Amino acid sequence: MPYEFKLTRRVEFAETDMAGIVHFSNFFRMMEATEHAFFRSLGFSIHSAAEGATVGWPRVSAACDYQRPLRFEEEVEIQLLVAEVRSRSIRYQFVFRQPGTDVEIARGNVAAVCATWIASRESSSPSRSPGHSRSDHRRPRRVVETRRKLRLTPCPLSPILNQP
Repeated sequence: MPYEFKLTRRVEFAETDMAGIVHFSNFFRMMEATEHAFFRSLGFSIHSAAEGATVGWPRVSAACDYQRPLRFEEEVEIQLLVAEVRSRSIRYQFVFRQPGTDVEIARGNVAAVCATWIASRESSSPSRSPGHSRSDHRRPRRVVETRRKLRLTPCPLSPILNQP
């Protein structure tokens, strides 16, 4: 099941520090942007909502090791490799290279779980608003809370990525 996806992009000024070198945190943004492009290439979105539920992919692990600096206006090729697909999670490896060469700039990995947040409206007993006096004869307001329940759900990519 070796799935791979490549994205080439140019380093933006806002991604660099005062020396013109990409700040370490921006490698994580580039990994995420590559993951989003990978999902779109398969006809999916990393975030979707339907019927009161929101499906997302929260990260449970992320790391990046840096071999050499990446500078303003340089191009970088980001290779996403699907390392593992489970029923409710996915793990990627990323390799950052100078395009057209084997010169490695950085190497990272990300693990994410497929989760669904379900909104439920729960009504509580009537309550009086702060500063409400007993002499005020208006009906107390009913407080309605919206709570979100998190549930791990089956990975929609499993059937696609687990094909021989």
